[in-house]
Amino acid sequence: MNETTDELMDATYAALCKHGYASLRMQDIADESSKSKSTLHYYYDSKQDLLYSLFDYLQRSFAERIAGLEGDTPDEQLVALIETYLAPRNEETFQRFRTALLEIKAQGPYDDRFRSELADFDRLLHYRFQSILERGQEAGTFRDEIDPDQTADFIVTVLNGVQTRHVAVGHPLERSCETLETYISEHVLVSDRVEVSVE
Repeated sequence: MNETTDELMDATYAALCKHGYASLRMQDIADESSKSKSTLHYYYDSKQDLLYSLFDYLQRSFAERIAGLEGDTPDEQLVALIETYLAPRNEETFQRFRTALLEIKAQGPYDDRFRSELADFDRLLHYRFQSILERGQEAGTFRDEIDPDQTADFIVTVLNGVQTRHVAVGHPLERSCETLETYISEHVLVSDRVEVSVE
């Protein structure tokens, strides 16, 4: 990544948070950067191309964040991954970004590129959960009877639903996290209680 790309991705992120997916214009993105609208068109043919690039950029950034999760044990890393997924990149803008992201996800059935990007992200998240669960079983932290693939699939599905419900109807993230915490404690961990907190 070069400085121009980083700047344009940050500007696109900021503009998306501020204006939402449907209302976003190239000029809005230019207004958030030091570049002109014509410069944006030099690098990207359209707003849609910029949004594709942003989604890819965010996916790679997230992959880097979860590559070195905090926690010495699988149960700590499981909690860290959940918190990383739900934690804001920027507290001030993240709620608006969640809303814009939900708009983008709604394009999946109609836009093959977004659908592909969303599927890649889904696989990334699923693979990371499954890997942690498998290591936890080897370490004796997680129950032998759970299927890491199915459990990872369930957790990813729940997290997607948590975000959608939070954006759509304002359901508290903390309450959903408590429910997920109970599930992990009762069905995944061999013993003890795991704490998931979203601040």
